[in-house]
Order: sequence, then C-alpha cells, then structure tokens
Amino acid sequence: MNETSHEGGKGKRCIQCSQFKMKTNRLVLLRHGESEFNLENKFCGWHDAPLTENGEREACMVASPALLQSKLDFDVVYTSVLDRSKKSAELILSNMNRAYVPTKADWRLCERHYGNLTGFRKREIANIYGEDQVQAWRRGYDDVPPEINTENRYYYVIRNNPIFDDVPAGQFPMTESLGMCVDRVEPVWKEIKQEVLNGTRVLICVHGTVTRALVKHIEGVSKEAIQKVNIPNSIPRVYEFNMKTGELVGGPINLGDPEYIKKKTAQVAAIGD
Repeated sequence: MNETSHEGGKGKRCIQCSQFKMKTNRLVLLRHGESEFNLENKFCGWHDAPLTENGEREACMVASPALLQSKLDFDVVYTSVLDRSKKSAELILSNMNRAYVPTKADWRLCERHYGNLTGFRKREIANIYGEDQVQAWRRGYDDVPPEINTENRYYYVIRNNPIFDDVPAGQFPMTESLGMCVDRVEPVWKEIKQEVLNGTRVLICVHGTVTRALVKHIEGVSKEAIQKVNIPNSIPRVYEFNMKTGELVGGPINLGDPEYIKKKTAQVAAIGD
C-alpha cells in the first residue's frame, strides 16, 4: 500500500498510513529435478528413483538462479523422504549458499503411489489400456490405478525400504488417486501454512502430483480444474499470504523464462513415447 497524505491548512501534517500496511509472507512450491523414471517416462510413485544428471543441473541452473534473482530466502525446507526430493533441495540450497538451512523430510509429502503401474512406461500402459484410461489414471481426481502386487518388480523394493519406517501401520498405500493424495497431504499442509503465517520462510520441494495436491489446497482449485494443472520440474511457484487473515495475496507467480516453462509444462501433460 502506498503512503497517503491529506493536505489541509497551515499546521496540518501528512498522515502516514503505514500502520495499515498488510503484513505478508511468501511460500515457494517446487517440483524436484528430473528423475531417472522421468527420463524413461515411467510411472514412479513411491519407488526411490534418483535424479539424473540433467535433474541435478535443473536444480542448480534453473531453480537456484530463479530464486536468487527474486531475492528469496528460506528458514526451512520441506521435502518428502524420497531421494529425488531431498537431493534437489540439497543442491538448490548449496547453490544459493544456504546449505545451513534445515530440512524436514516427511513421508506424507511422498509422491502419489501409482499402484501396479509403478515401473512401467506410460506409452506401454497406453498401448494396453488405451490413452484415455492412462490419462484418467494420471490426471483424473478419483481414478485409482490397480493396487501394486507381489508380481511387480518394485513391490518388495518399496515395501522394504527403510525410508518408509515412519509410515504408520495401516497407512502404507498400495495405490492412490489424485484425490487420495490430496487428502494425505492436507494435515502436513495445515502445519506448513501455520509456519508461513507465523513468519517462517518456507520452501517445499516435492513431487509432481504432490505439488498439484498442494496447489488445490493453496489456491482452492476445483476437482475438475486441478486435473488440468501440470507442474514442470524445477520451476519455483511463489505464493504470498496475508499473515493476519491467511488469505492469498494475488495469484501464483512462476519464476523463470515463460517459453521454457510453457515447453516443459506441455511435456509433462503428454503421455510421451
């Protein structure tokens, strides 16, 4: 808000309105860099696929410079327990000379579980079930892929991974829809939002579907509209909150070259080869 003055006769003074300025805080939401399964165009979900060399480069050369140019700083970073999320955050902070910023890894921020689609190429599944069904599984709100079973090569790799030791009994998913993922992240989002409203500068570095789930919570996007939202890797998405009311101030801002963002968003939306 600009300061306002009221002119009067001699002796009248300018009245400052700074006491009415809105106190705000920013939150940055970010999808991790390209993973090996992103490169191979496979359903990944809870499999702990690492970043590719290009994914590391995206974190260092796309995300970090955008954040630095916008003069954004952080007090804490939230990630999932999956390596691609944690490694992206580590690289971003290191390249911002902020390696000392603490990170909090939370299993509730893990990628959506793709069930028995895990490990298969998207085109391979489309050739079996048809593109409409694959897009429904990928983008539909309530469409649930088949549960992962013991014949899937990644079943035991996922179930026996010690990074999931904190997942409570009965809450380890065998598959998830987008809507189920939205419900899973809601409690941790409420915790993060309260930190933001208390003045903590937060970066959330997570996964494609989790970013979409958070977009739904943050922006109040409808079930229909969120199905059309696509989040490219390593593009910071900035939100500003009124710290008193908790409401958003304006809309999200994606940091980076618009043409690059447009190209990468289209790649995410497509089934691919």
